[in-house]
Parts: sequence; C-alpha cells; structure tokens
Amino acid sequence: MYVSFHEYASVGLKLSRVCHQIYSAYAPQLGARLYLSHTQLNVIGLAGNVGVYLSGPAWGRVVDTKGPRIPLISACACLLIGYLGIKRIYDDGAETSLSFVRLAILIACTFMTGTAGNAGLAVAMNTTAKSFPESSRGTTTGLVLSGFGLSAFFFAAVASIAFPGDISALLLVLGLGTAMPMLLGLLIVRQIPLPPARTTLGVEGGLGREEYQPLPTAPPFFWGHEHAASNYHVPESSTAVELVPDQIISRGSSVRRSTSRGKHVYDGPNIYGKQLWLTPDFYLMFLIMGLLSGTGIMYINNVGSISQALYAKGNPNYDDLEALRWQAAQVSTLSVCNFAGRILIGLIADFTRFRLRLPRAYCFCIVSTLFIVSQLSAIGVTDVAHLWKATALLGLAYGSLFGMSPTIVIDWFGLSHLSENWGWVSLSPLVGGNLFSLMFGRNLDSHASNDDSGTHSPLTLLKRADLPREHQCFDGRDCYVSTLYVTATACLIALGLSVWAGIRDQRKTLEVKREVVWEVEE
Repeated sequence: MYVSFHEYASVGLKLSRVCHQIYSAYAPQLGARLYLSHTQLNVIGLAGNVGVYLSGPAWGRVVDTKGPRIPLISACACLLIGYLGIKRIYDDGAETSLSFVRLAILIACTFMTGTAGNAGLAVAMNTTAKSFPESSRGTTTGLVLSGFGLSAFFFAAVASIAFPGDISALLLVLGLGTAMPMLLGLLIVRQIPLPPARTTLGVEGGLGREEYQPLPTAPPFFWGHEHAASNYHVPESSTAVELVPDQIISRGSSVRRSTSRGKHVYDGPNIYGKQLWLTPDFYLMFLIMGLLSGTGIMYINNVGSISQALYAKGNPNYDDLEALRWQAAQVSTLSVCNFAGRILIGLIADFTRFRLRLPRAYCFCIVSTLFIVSQLSAIGVTDVAHLWKATALLGLAYGSLFGMSPTIVIDWFGLSHLSENWGWVSLSPLVGGNLFSLMFGRNLDSHASNDDSGTHSPLTLLKRADLPREHQCFDGRDCYVSTLYVTATACLIALGLSVWAGIRDQRKTLEVKREVVWEVEE
C-alpha cells in the first residue's frame, strides 16, 4: 500500500514538472506581444531546455548524496520566480522591440523553470528506481515519468477552461500549479529500500526467482526509511550458488565470493564518475539520445509556429482565436501521447527483457523508428487539420525515449549512482536541441523576411497575423520543411546506432554470463 501511494505521489510530482512542452502553447503570443523573432523565441525556449539538462549532473549528485529535500525546496522557489517573472514581462509588453536587459531576464526566468523542473525529475526518478525491484523497474519508472508527459495537457486544459485565450492567466497557473506540488513532495515522497534479492543457480544453469517477500503490514504514509525497510523478510539461505537475477548481468560487473557463506555473489554494474566518461557505451547512448531528443525538442518548441504557418497558408480570414485553438490542440495531443509513450515503453522494455530474453537496449530501435515516421509524416502535412498525426507520433516517440532511457542507464551503469549518471547522459539534448531548434528558427525567419510581396496573403491578414509582419511566414510547410529533412536524416542515423547498441549489449551480456559460469565451476 505504501509503495503504491508513493508511486502516485511521484506521478503527481511529475505533473508539476512543465517546461518545453507547455512553452509552445504561449510562445507565439509571447513573440507577438514582445516583438520577438522566431530565432529569439527559440533561444528563449532553449534556455528552459538548457536549464533542464545542464543542471542534471548537479541535481543528480545532490539527490544521490543528500536526498530529496534540498532539490524540492529549490524547485519550488525557482518555479515561482521563473513563471511569475515571465508573466510580469508579458504583462508589461513592449512598444517596438524588447530591450536587451528584459530579453536577458526573460531567458533567465525560462532557465530557472527548466532547472527547477529537472530537480523534481531527479527526485521522482531516483526514488522510484530504488523502491521497486528490477523485474518491474521499467514499468514503474515509465509510469512515474508519464506524469511529465501529461503535465502540459493538464495545465493547458485548466487554463483553456478557466481562462480561455488569457496567456497571463496561464502563466500564473503554471507558477502556482508547479511550485506547490514540490512542497507537497517533501511530505510524501520517500525511498523504500528493498532487501537484497537472492536467486539460485540450478544444475542446468537456469536462474531462479527472487526469494524475498514483503510482510502484510503497511507503515503510515509519513514513516521514514528505517520503518519502510523493516517491512521485508528475507528467508534463510540455502546451499545453492547465490546470484542476482539474469537481467542485471551486464557490463562493468564482477563476481565475488561471499566471505560469510562461501558463495559466488554477482555485484552488478557500478560505473560512475571518471569511469563513466571512459566507457564507450556512455558515448553511444549520448549520441543516440542527442539525435533523437534534439529532434523532439525542435518540434515541441516550434509546433505552435508550425500550426500557425499551416493555418495562415492561403487563409484570407485569419482569426487569432482560431489559430490559438489549433495551437492548443497540438500541445494537448503532444502531451497525451507523451504520457502514453512513457507508460507503453516501460511495459515493452520489461516484456523484451523477461519474455523475449533480449536486452532492453533493442527498444531504442522502436523509438528511433517512431521518430523517423513522425518526421516523414510532418513533412507530408500541408493542412493544419492533419498536423495532429505527426504531433501524436512525435509525442509517442519522445515520451518513449525518456521513459526508457533511465532504465537503460541502470542496466548499463548500475543503480547506485543513477541520478548522477542520468544527469550526465541527459546533457545530450543540449547539442541536438540547440542545433535543430536554432536551425528551425533561422529557416522560418528567412522565409518570413522574404515574404513581403503580399502574394501569399492579403493586407488584412498581415495586419491581423499573430506575429509582426516582418516575423510572419505565410508559406505553410515551405516555411520549415527543409529543417525536417535534416531531422529525419538524424533519426535514421540514430536507428543504425540503436541496432548496434542492442547487438553490443547482447554480446556483453553473453560474455558476462560465460564469466559467471566459469567462476562458479571453479
């Protein structure tokens, strides 16, 4: 019961972690009010992403060594300051163009929201991974992370129902709605240490199942670690050879002889710090995530601009409110599919590992394929009414990527330093995200600056468009399609690397198994 409540609490904590998904819900209106170009809007959006991923190693180290208290308190303060600061600048507006100082403050506020969101992510992910057994780790981690996927939909829906079309109210809801759950997390989010699992190796070498079991009693919600840990009973050992489950056998691991029982005990991987940077698998995962997450970040930050460009194409009756509805529809679709992707990939990853007896790394192939299909679908969309298909595929792929990757980090590098290792791996979106997003913004601005002949839309449309005339593009898919060709190629490269990652992981596992059997026979 306590574990289930903890899981629900972690999902709730993730619902408060909003950054680049919800940004596309108000970015065009922010640009219109403050006279920002598409490139400037992408820089502001990227500031949030930089805050998310650049703070990963620091928050990971803090969570691993100090626990969740410091990150949650810091997150609450940064979310309030960040979103309310953006609201203040939006409310003040700009007469012609935003000054450099105010632009810098806007970027800083967005950076703070990203940093704060990642603090909540580190706490929820670390606590969940260390509170559930390995056999269900992919599913439970994906379930908790799914709260992040659903967060944009949740807040966009609240704002659209209570304050339709009011961006200032949306920013207020974001500030208060994301900060308060962080404080609530201080009371209800706790790690529940699991006892060491014991499996037996039979005559034919088959691995048994874990033999620890929880007692039927359940502690109160607010008990600490010691009470939670005492809720388990480990049976007396037998004379069999003691090994951990087959699924944890991977790179960087060792087999040692127990000094107390004279048995061979598998320690599992424990790679971190300098050793992590010397491991080829780290760079392989870094490159795969950089290409795929960069594609996702580019699309997520700009889906509002994409929907505007498609809606404005050949439309003499441009309506701001209707354009906002299409924009909100993309954000909601993206958020719901992101949520679904994080849950589904956890189930698929565990099925792949325990039913098909294949490494979870093969699931990177599924994710890469989804990204490729989403980009090809977006390339073919010429009507805003059909954009939801590409958005749904992208949301499913993006959610799957981040729902599965923490579990792969555990499989490859170990559980002891999960948050720190994940922090380093999560730096990868900075490269791809910055490159592809800035490329998209420059591409859109170049089409907008050349669109002054009035051939694509009448003068009334120019006056009513959501961005200033010099920053509005009316060419539909031609405004951005060349960038999508680049991202589709990047995802194709990621697919090839994903196949290699799965093959490499499988070979490593077989090598370790042979070493284990050899040590046992001695």
